[in-house]
Amino acid sequence: MKKSVISESQIVAAIKAQESGKKVADICRELGVQLATFYNWKKKYAGMENQELLRLKELEEENGRLKHMYAELALDNKILKDVLSKKF
Repeated sequence: MKKSVISESQIVAAIKAQESGKKVADICRELGVQLATFYNWKKKYAGMENQELLRLKELEEENGRLKHMYAELALDNKILKDVLSKKF
């Protein structure tokens, strides 16, 4: 899947432009995206300001790190339980 070259601040600006009365088709043409992409952005970023967007990004990154740490610890725990359950 191709990573977008459009920043989150541009996405928020596009949503605000649509809310102020600009046509969605015109916005999508300017940005070079599909209508479905714009509506996905709107569902995710509607009503956000730039500060909130930065905070969301930080929380998503932290969540990813915590999920990775949990997965590693769960795997270590399973390995230790397997080793301890074997009779020597």
